Amino acid sequence: MNNSFDDLETTARKASVIQERMGLVSSHMYKQFLEYQQSNANTAILFDKMVENMALTVEYLKQSFTTRGIPSENIYYEYDKQRHIAMMNILWHSITLFANMKDKPKALHREKDVPLFTGRIIAIKGTLPELVHGYNDEIEQKLLDMEVASLYVPADKTGKAIIKIRHLGNQEFYINQMEAPREFLLKVIETICGGGNYHKEGSRVTISI
Repeated sequence: MNNSFDDLETTARKASVIQERMGLVSSHMYKQFLEYQQSNANTAILFDKMVENMALTVEYLKQSFTTRGIPSENIYYEYDKQRHIAMMNILWHSITLFANMKDKPKALHREKDVPLFTGRIIAIKGTLPELVHGYNDEIEQKLLDMEVASLYVPADKTGKAIIKIRHLGNQEFYINQMEAPREFLLKVIETICGGGNYHKEGSRVTISI
């Protein structure tokens, strides 16, 4: 009889410990889930506004090049709203923007603070046709290899968005979310179109005479 009572007490104690510990885990994950949902929602809104700015930019560039006597057929944009992909072509330059509407929370590392859970818009130079078939780890790696800049969007609508530009050593630039769609797009265009393409050359061989 005493053994049965002791077993019940031990079981109750174990259940209490499990409940307490898992209560902390579920609270932690619930907070992450809310931030994940809200940051995704904010990212979708910013991406739509970015495409609106893209349309205005294309119209301006068409007018600007036409007045200079340059055909504008190769200046256009395309938007796949369902997949959150936008592509912009400016003469010989192609730019692709992709909103990573992820299926799990991801955070931006903070040196002196807790990790910041955000959505992310990635800008690449060129196009990545594989994107239309879905998003996975392999495609993510290709995106990161081609990345020019990323915009990180927090769950808090009043919080600053963060721009990271790859060639600047991922230095962070904080910006109001109202201004972020326009400024990120313009910075990406300036970065890509402000550069140029080099002729390919073969390996240099020293010839003895």
